[in-house]
Amino acid sequence: MRNDQKLQKMCAAALLCAVGILIPTISPFKITLEPMSFTLGSHIALFVAMFISPGVALTVTIGTTLGFFLGGFPLIVVLRAASQVVFVMLGAYMLARRPELLTNTKKCIPFGLMLGVVHALGEMLVCCFFYFGGNMAGADFVHTILLLVGVGTLVHSLVDMVFAMLIYKPVCHVIRIPVSAKL
Repeated sequence: MRNDQKLQKMCAAALLCAVGILIPTISPFKITLEPMSFTLGSHIALFVAMFISPGVALTVTIGTTLGFFLGGFPLIVVLRAASQVVFVMLGAYMLARRPELLTNTKKCIPFGLMLGVVHALGEMLVCCFFYFGGNMAGADFVHTILLLVGVGTLVHSLVDMVFAMLIYKPVCHVIRIPVSAKL
């Protein structure tokens, strides 16, 4: 890869890290149902990074997690952000090998659902540690972990992926960043 392409990817990763930290921090579109918080668009930076390359995806996931940690967010939020590395890297590697996953509707929908399920399972696992550790007193497992965290994260992930694709499509035609996935 040429030096200018490396610089473009590095700048894209830095900007996406900033966006990935800013959206959940200052967004007015936030719903909090303990232990969940749903912020519309909070995963857009992760999905766009996933579309660019596995390296950018990993950098943005680690950067946003560190941003939450340094920003004083509760430990459960920081660990949920850290768990997202699994679905982000899975998606990034799949797109690097099969970029048509985003251009073919018959492939894109199952791809998005699969990523959403992996995303939800990761966040449910983090919440289970807190639940079974006694840090979620009064919480009902089915309602809190399965419905709020599991189903809520799945839906949230799918909505944010659609928004990321809507944002990414016109941008990738204007900015010449070497990408894995084209829309």
